[in-house]
Amino acid sequence: MPEQFELRIRKEALKFAASHMTVFPDGTKESLHGHQYQPTLTLTFKDASFKNMIPFSNFKVAMKKIAALWDEKLLIATENPFYKKVKSTRASHEFTLCKKRYVIPTDEVIQLKTDNITCETLARAYFDFLSAELDLLMDDPNITSVSVYIEESPGQGAAFTYAKA
Repeated sequence: MPEQFELRIRKEALKFAASHMTVFPDGTKESLHGHQYQPTLTLTFKDASFKNMIPFSNFKVAMKKIAALWDEKLLIATENPFYKKVKSTRASHEFTLCKKRYVIPTDEVIQLKTDNITCETLARAYFDFLSAELDLLMDDPNITSVSVYIEESPGQGAAFTYAKA
């Protein structure tokens, strides 16, 4: 079996607090509430030699950027069938979700192109953001997979893994 190495990044400074409402297939939803999300990034790679070293710093910078963007925000799934944007201005974002109306200051909303706000979809959205920020590193042939784990409370979360072919 070939060797494999893992690099894991999970730091207190990379947490973000965000609000959300998970929607269920029957058109009901959770009440608006929040979590202190703790992301963990895991990279698997073939070679840990000096010449193929993978520095933590670039990943931590990108993770810190996500934390800064998503911290103290309402996360909205714009692809959810029960979501409808009513009006969005510089001052406010008005929408309905499961037939309830919300008006939130625009600068307190993060719209994610996903169909729900769950740990699974957040892990995927987080990966997509990292991938866009670190495209050159993600293309590194030494890296065999990238996994993002989003924990919404201690012992409860979900992961998304991108494994290279």
